Amino acid sequence: MNNYNFWQQFLHRIALSPRFMRETMFEIEKSAFLKKSKIEVKNPVFVTGLARAGTTILLEAIHKSGEFASLSYSDMPFLMAPNLWKKISKRDESQQKIERAHGDGIMVNANSPEAFEEVFWQTLTQQDGEIQFKDYIRLILYSYQKHRYLSKNNQNVNRIDILQKVLPDAKILIVFKDPINHASSLLKQHIEFSKAQQEDSFVKDYMDWIKHSEFGLSYQPITSENLSHTNPNCINHWLEQWHFLYDKLIKSYEEDSNVVFVNGDLLYSERSWQKISNFLEIRSYDFEFKDMRRSVEVDCNQELHQKCKILHNKLNKISI
Repeated sequence: MNNYNFWQQFLHRIALSPRFMRETMFEIEKSAFLKKSKIEVKNPVFVTGLARAGTTILLEAIHKSGEFASLSYSDMPFLMAPNLWKKISKRDESQQKIERAHGDGIMVNANSPEAFEEVFWQTLTQQDGEIQFKDYIRLILYSYQKHRYLSKNNQNVNRIDILQKVLPDAKILIVFKDPINHASSLLKQHIEFSKAQQEDSFVKDYMDWIKHSEFGLSYQPITSENLSHTNPNCINHWLEQWHFLYDKLIKSYEEDSNVVFVNGDLLYSERSWQKISNFLEIRSYDFEFKDMRRSVEVDCNQELHQKCKILHNKLNKISI
């Protein structure tokens, strides 16, 4: 995002900043392509969880099966009109991959899937979003000529009931990691992205446009009620976010057969990947998962840490 030239930045600003433009592009897209898309939305897959859980690498692994359509970098900036933009844009066929801005070793190119779906939910009202989400998915399926939809969206942790209402056969994977490692990663990203956004306003604008508010200057807690630790520059804030979110999720979806919990620290395990493949009913294949576990020591609230450890053990027992 910080490598975009002036004209690329200008195009992103025009396409993504005004809500009116996004709504207009969606209406044009539907008029031009929706009737052509005869694909029914069946067995979609949604990957979600607190940011930095391993959702992106899991998204890439599932996407590699070749069975799924997902929004990708090539759909930027006209995310509400993927077919129209595909027809008029000049696609980069070089396939050269570069490391994404998070600095986490994940390499991406124009065809890499990414978390852009939230733009849809922020463009329409919740009621209109529920009504038109299937149509949006059908347009994406038509653009990529696939029969199954794949989404990674951290914000969906607070939208699972809506997804299940609209798409009862959806498979949902909730990814988690060791709480100390997870909280440390979030704190690091928050500090680094806040600095980057202060130095380059386009970085902040870009993240605001795609509704990437999980850290940085526009950070919005995924859980904001009854907080004891409100300072996002403190590890305790992120530990509390971890505990509040996953405690709510395990209480709500532990018994739901279409929702599974995935330990993001164990994705490198062939056994874990096989279970995920079976759950999604896709072929299992080799994918380069790396063991990203780290031994992290931090000065944190010990009572809060203990609560997180107990919850982490519960999540491990039910995870696939």
